[in-house]
Amino acid sequence: MEYTILVCDDDDDIRNALTIYFAQEGYRVLHGKNGSDAVKTAEQETLHLIILDVMMPVMDGIAAAVKIRETSNVPILFLSAKSEETDRILGLNMGGDDYITKPFNPVELIARVKAAIRRYARLGGISGTEEAKSPGIYQTGGLILDDNKKQVSVDGQDATLTALEYNILKLMISSLDRVFSSNQIYEAVWDEPAFHASKTVSVHIRHIREKIEINPKEPQYLKVVYGLGYKVVCHD
Repeated sequence: MEYTILVCDDDDDIRNALTIYFAQEGYRVLHGKNGSDAVKTAEQETLHLIILDVMMPVMDGIAAAVKIRETSNVPILFLSAKSEETDRILGLNMGGDDYITKPFNPVELIARVKAAIRRYARLGGISGTEEAKSPGIYQTGGLILDDNKKQVSVDGQDATLTALEYNILKLMISSLDRVFSSNQIYEAVWDEPAFHASKTVSVHIRHIREKIEINPKEPQYLKVVYGLGYKVVCHD
């Protein structure tokens, strides 16, 4: 299957270079010069990954990601010259799956893109991919993860999770009451060595809580074990 990547950056050289890199890997590559282009393309095309520069004219990458997230869980990778941890966390908070600083290593970028598409495929977001080999239904209290349908519900109401959020929840709900460290979660879900794991994982944990908990500040299901990690609690 041919996967389609949208590269959106107002720098012609970067956009052209990325096109060459991804075309060599067999991807179909679409282009945009600003966030507005990205939003329009996401509405019109079936995309498997989006790369967004953060600072762009007309509409920046952050605003574009927020708009795209209203209707799609396609992986979004931010590119930015800003390397501060606060900028990285902001990008993740606004719907990004990963955040890569410029100048970047092309080999690392391609590896991260491949890993993100693999995760998206495991979720079932890519048509034509095979379902999980051992699909099942996992439940604790009113929280249900149906891996046959790739759906999560709470008390009968659907919860829309991104690919990363879904795979994090699946990891933990399939082993109720087991404590997972940030590094264990990162290496299992991101499928790569754990760098910057703690803050990255904590952002996604917070997003999951906002979607599955009645009161995210007093969670019933996804709890922190201070100094050790996180767990999904077993309820009858």
